[in-house]
This record gives sequence, structure tokens and C-alpha cells, in this order.
Amino acid sequence: MTGGRLAAVRGSWRTALRIARREARRSRRRTLLVLVMIALPVLGLSFAAVSYDMGDLTRAERIERQLGGADIALRWDSLTPVTQDAWGESAWPVEGDWVGRTRPATAEEVRALLPEGSRLARTRWWMTFSTRVNRHVESIEARAVDLTDPLTRPLARVRDGRPPVRPDEIAVSPTALRRLETRIGDPVRTIDGATYRVVGVVEYPDNLRDVITLPGVTPDGTAGSDTWLVDLPGPLEPGLADRLNAQGVQVVARSPLPGRQEFSRGMSVPDADEAGVVGVVGGLGLLEVVLLVGPAFAVSVRRRRRDLALVAVAGGDASHLRRIVLADGVVLGAGGAALGMLLGIGAAFAGRPIVEQYLLGERLGAYRIFPAALVAIAATAVLAGVLAAMAPAWTAARQDVATGLAGRRDATRPRRRWLLVGVALTVAGTAIAAFAAGRTSQTGVLAGVALGELGLVFCTPSLVGVLGRAGRLLPLTPRLALRDASRNRSSAAPAISAVMAAVAGSVALGVYVASDETRSQALWQPGLPPGNVLLTHSGETPADPPSAEVVADRARAVLPGATVVSVATPGCVGDVRDKNDCTAYALVPPEQRCPYDAAGPVPDTARRDPRCVSPFQEPVDVYLPALVDDGGALAALTGAPADELAAARRTLAAGGVVVTDARRVVDGQVRVEVNDNSGGPPTGRLLPAYALRGGLTVDRLVLSPAAADALGLTAVPMGYLLDTTGSPTDRQMEMLTDELFDLGPMSAQVATADPPSDQRPMLLLLAVASGVITLGAAAVATGLAAAEGRRDLSTLAAVGADPRVRRLLSLCQAGVIAVLGSALGIVAGLGSAVVVLASLNQRYAESWPVQPPYPVTVPGVTLAVLVVVPLVAMGGAALFTRSRLPIERRLD
Repeated sequence: MTGGRLAAVRGSWRTALRIARREARRSRRRTLLVLVMIALPVLGLSFAAVSYDMGDLTRAERIERQLGGADIALRWDSLTPVTQDAWGESAWPVEGDWVGRTRPATAEEVRALLPEGSRLARTRWWMTFSTRVNRHVESIEARAVDLTDPLTRPLARVRDGRPPVRPDEIAVSPTALRRLETRIGDPVRTIDGATYRVVGVVEYPDNLRDVITLPGVTPDGTAGSDTWLVDLPGPLEPGLADRLNAQGVQVVARSPLPGRQEFSRGMSVPDADEAGVVGVVGGLGLLEVVLLVGPAFAVSVRRRRRDLALVAVAGGDASHLRRIVLADGVVLGAGGAALGMLLGIGAAFAGRPIVEQYLLGERLGAYRIFPAALVAIAATAVLAGVLAAMAPAWTAARQDVATGLAGRRDATRPRRRWLLVGVALTVAGTAIAAFAAGRTSQTGVLAGVALGELGLVFCTPSLVGVLGRAGRLLPLTPRLALRDASRNRSSAAPAISAVMAAVAGSVALGVYVASDETRSQALWQPGLPPGNVLLTHSGETPADPPSAEVVADRARAVLPGATVVSVATPGCVGDVRDKNDCTAYALVPPEQRCPYDAAGPVPDTARRDPRCVSPFQEPVDVYLPALVDDGGALAALTGAPADELAAARRTLAAGGVVVTDARRVVDGQVRVEVNDNSGGPPTGRLLPAYALRGGLTVDRLVLSPAAADALGLTAVPMGYLLDTTGSPTDRQMEMLTDELFDLGPMSAQVATADPPSDQRPMLLLLAVASGVITLGAAAVATGLAAAEGRRDLSTLAAVGADPRVRRLLSLCQAGVIAVLGSALGIVAGLGSAVVVLASLNQRYAESWPVQPPYPVTVPGVTLAVLVVVPLVAMGGAALFTRSRLPIERRLD
């Protein structure tokens, strides 16, 4: 491009930008509408970017929170020499494996490694403070810090009261004060019997959650991680760090240690798949903004068609007209970006306390912004404005000058090639999504769906034209609404496409989530009859565990009517080996085993061989190994019918075993083998057996005490089974463990009939999000159509139309946008979901072992919301539209 040509283009853009600024001031309502739609996503992104930058602490801020008022911090965790990085964030042994200390270092041992005149202060982190609150055991993080020492005082802020100084005093964080339901001066008793008095409220900048502060005189035997803060008599010498590393001490200093490697802690780079997903989702969001803003630019071009025609008469060519319209996008995009960033930065600064307390749980760093991210956000906003103005710009460049000077509508129809491009993109996107789904590529699936939606956007103007021609069969008001949408496709089609894109994404994701939940429910297999509870000892099993009667008395205080039985597992006999080393299992006869190897290729006949189809599913909530029982636990374990339980108990009384897999029983016997994990072959024998056919479809093996003895095994207490009358709630489970705490720490697992996850809130959120976009697009398009159609309304008034016609017309115009967009979105979303699920099911059908397919489940809550939202949009348009028809003089 020559210098003269470049100067001409630059001057043309300056003129176009001046015209755009003037037009923005003249059409203030439309300008405000565009600014708000662009500024809202910019506000959210700016808020997130600035909050992230303030939350990403600099190295100096991180070290300040570690050192307090000290020069260096020492961590003596190794007994062998270590090498560390320059900032003391990581350390590793010089040679060999890491050898940790068995006891904390004393102050004398640490002082012996430091120069004469050094001052020390010990802090101990990662301790646990357990107490009871309303019969519930609360375990809270604790720290032992002497906050009266100048070295440790900057580590925390005393918000009320004073720091603890006596061994029986504590300070609590504000959230811990509420959690413990206590006040300053009240006593707090731990579960091991120690009593402390609350003397202050202390806040740590690195943890705003529940924290207990103990005095710095915590006994050495208390478990935790020690850090020694050191005030040196002079500057840190490099030789001192070397000597400390040689003793296994890790050094943290305010400046990097020389001669050591520095590890950067920059922003982590996402992998290709994550970057692809983010890019596609961001592109879809940008497309949504462009489609929502596009109608405003289209209406602006139609209202200015005479001005643009005058520019053409004055010698402006098509490129000048395009620049004038594109300049609108640049000005409004830049304005929306500036407004959104100002509001986002202000919201991030004003909302610091909320982000700190409820999102991050720690104090943010200094007030700062994220310049690189804000520049990218602003550029994206300007790009959205330019893209939204691009289609109207091409329309303005192609308009007939005489028609524009006369102020008449341009009857130019959309070119057929855009319909062909749309169809091609839709087909290509569907194929890409199906191909990627078969290879579980999230990026490919999203890219295919996005490409398909873009193709539908190109097809929408032609569809609107078809519906406009079909509107002649409708009554007057809907016929006018369809005719108006057909005439003004440049504004109606983007609004319909925006609704369609939002609804399609919501429906597709909703169908996939609902189908996945249905599949998860079908695959869900409880390990016990739903509602029953397994209690197991936490940690080491006590030598003399409480009896089932004692546990039952405590359990019935929380779960009335519950029955309790003890359960035991088979273990090794003797004291030489660990009792848990021995495992018992029942064998499947050779003629019943699947002849194919799951690791290698298999023929198609393997998928239809009944020997390769297990009648059982693995339990997913409560796992139980083989048990030793006399029959008392069978009912709570299997939920089998009473007649089968009676027969099973007789078999156990006769020294046999009970299984749930009938294939294992041959002529009333089953072979049980024992593996003692010694490396030798397993041992086993045939035992009389009974197969339970009712109850849970879970593979179980129950040995009688006599059978265990015959196999050289002994019964090892495991815990207790609770047969409840209903399904306990989470609160009841907490109360149960609290009630049993005095008998020994126990963990409780409850069997549930359905998976614990509930996707209904997510489905409702998706529907609400698409509903909001539908309402917004319908409101914007209806308002712009009303502003554009004042002359038509004047004509209706002149010929004596009823004032209610205006309300009905607004209702129908909103209906065209909302109903047509929602219908297209539902069809596109269902089609995308079906294609993806079909591809996944084809992949599962060809896998080995065969996995159950995804059923196509349409979420009722999503469709219900998407059906109601268009009705709300239509009702809102009719409600907020004035009935009086305007009378104004027409120039043509």
C-alpha cells in the first residue's frame, strides 16, 4: 500500500470514527443498550482477572507471611544433608532417600547451628484441636505461635482480646469462634479432657477459616510441623546456608540464596485439551454477544440509510460505507470495554472482603490490576463490536442509492450461498462432533457443536423468509409480526440465532447430563440393603471391642428400631503374620468361566457368551470382603427373603458357607481357597454351600466359624452392621458417630439406593441461563422492532385499528423471536446430544468387557423452563407496550 493510499485510509477511518461518535450521542438509547450488552461480560471477566491477580501473591508477599519479623526461617525435617532451591520452597536429599526426623529439634540444637547472638522463635503448624460442640466432635486446625514475640507478632492480627500466653489459654479465629459457639473468657474442653480458656480472636492472613492458636509453650510431644524464625545478628552469609543444608535444615530467606536454582512460580500453562475447551467455549460466548448486539447495528443502518446514501452520492464508495458502520462497532465496543473494565475493577476492589472470606479463605495481596488480561478483554470487546457490525456494514455497502435517498426499504434478499454455507457447516459440525465423541475428545465435541450452531446461524435468515411467506395464512397481527421479521432479517435473524444458540447449548448439555445421571443410576449398586449402615473401627481394632448389645443401646438413641450385629473377616491364625494377609474366595467351576482374556482381542461371540456376562455388579458405596458369621448378619448383609435366610442359616450351622453366585455351587458344594500372600500356591477345600438367589445382586461369601477353622482361618473383628428401618440422614450419621465416640473412634458408611449426586440444580441453572438470554434477546428485538415500525403503527392508527393491536403486535413480535429461537434451539440441542450419545454408545458396544450404553434422557425441568420462557417473553412484551397508536406525519 502506497503512502498516499495509506493516508487516505487513515483519514477515512478518522472521519468514520467522528461520524460514529456523533451517531452514538444522537441515538442514546440504542447506544446505552449496546454498551450494556458489551459491558456486562467485560465486567465479569475484568472482575475475575483483577481478583485473580490480587490473589496470586508475589514472592515477597508469600515470604512476608512466612517470616513475620524474622530474617530467615528454618525447617529441620531431615537427618541427612539436603539441597534446596534459592528461596527455600523445596528441598531434596543430596544423595540417597529422604530420612525424616523422628522427633522435633530442640531450641538448643537449632541455636548451636547459628551465629552467636541469634534470636529464635518456634512456630508449630498443622496440628489438630478436637472438641465437642453439641455432642458433635469438631476437629479444627491448630497452630502453636507465641504472638507476644516480636519475631512472630506480624504473622497474625489480634482482632479482639489478647494472644494466649499460658499453657491453658487459646485464641480462635472469627469463624472458629462462631463454629465453637463460644466467647472470649469461656472454657473449651478437648476430647482428651484438657480445658482451655479463650482469651482472644486472632486472624491469620493465609487462612481465614477455622484456626485455633495455642501458646508457644506447646509440649514437644504434640504432633505438628516446626518452623524456627531466626533474627540474625548480621546479614545472612552464604556459608551459613551451606552449613545448615549440610545438617538437613531448609532455609527460607528474604532474598535468593546464591549458587542455587530458582524455580519460577508463574501461571501454569494448560494442556492442549484444556486450552481447546477454553478457546471453543470463549468463542461460543463471543458469538452469543455478537448475535445479541447485532440487531442494534442492523436497526441503526436502516434508520441511517438516507445518510449513507448521501455519502455515496458525495463520492463515497462501498469501502467508505463499510468503514462508517464498522466504526460504530469500534466506538461502541471500546466504550463498552471501558465501562465494563471500570465497573469490573471497582467491583474487584470493593468486593475484596467477600472474595477473601468466602472464595479464597485468605487475604489477597496488594491492590493491583492485571494489565495483560485487561488489554485482551478490551480487544475482545472491540472485536465483538466489529463482528456485530460486520453484517450490517456489508448490507449498507450493497444498498441501492436511489432507494436509500427515498427512505424506502431495500428489498434485497439474502443470497442463496449463505444457506448452502450454513447447511455445509451444520453437516460438517455434526460429523466432527460424532467423530470426536467416539474418541472422547472434549475439544473436538465442542468444536463440532460450535460449528453446527454457526451453520444454523447462517441458515436462520432463509428460514425467517420461508416463515414470512407462510404467514399469509395467519390472522392480521401475527401476519404483520412475521412480515416485519422477514423484511428486517438483518435484525431479527441475529436475535433468533442468539436464542437458538443459548437454548441449543443448554438442551445439549442438559440431555447429556441427564443421560449420564440415568446411566449412573442404572450402574449404581449398593453394597448393603439401602439404609443399612456399616460401622468400622477407625485405626487399630481394639483388643476387646464393645459388644453388639452395647453398640445397639447407643445406636437406638439416634436410629430407633435399629438392630446391630457384629461382623468379622477371615484372618490368618497365629501371631507371626498379619491377620489381614489371608484372603478367602469361592471359585467358579472351570466350565462356567469366561474363556476369553479381557486384556487381549476377543471375537464378537464373546460379547454374546453368557459365561462372560457377570450377573453381579461391583458395589460402589460400601465394600465388604468375605465374612465369618453364624447367620446373624445375613439379613442386614443381603436383604434376602426369610425362607432363603432360614436355609442359609442351617447350612452355616452345619459348618458350610453361603454364597450369592449360584454358578459357584456344584452338587451342593463350593471350593473355597485361601491365599496367604506368602508367594506359595493357595490352599483350599470343598465345603457344603447354599446359594442365596434373592436380595442384593452383589457377590458375597460368608464362612461359618467351623468352615473358617477348617480352612485354617480365624475370625477378625471388623465392626458392626446396623439394620435400620429407614435411610439415615447425614445429620443422623454425624450424631451416630458422636454417640459412639466414647466406645472408640468409628467410621460409618450408609448404603443408598441412588447415587449421591443430584444434577437437578445444574439442569435448572442451565435452563435459567438460556431463559435469561431468551428474554433479553426477545426484549431487545421487540424494542428495536417497535422503534423501527412506528410508521407502520401510524398507518394502522390512520385506518382505524384498535389500540389493542399494538400490544398484540408486540406480543407476536416477541413470540417470533422467542418461540422460533427456542424451537430451533431445542431441535438443534436434541440433535447434537443424540449424535454425541450415539457415538459414545457405539464405542461402548465395541469395547470389551461390554459397558452399558447411555440412554437418551430428556430433562423435563429444562424443557419446562424453555417452554415457559417464550410465554413469559410474549406476556412481558404485551404488558410493557403502550396501547396508544402513534400518529405522526410521514414524509413519503
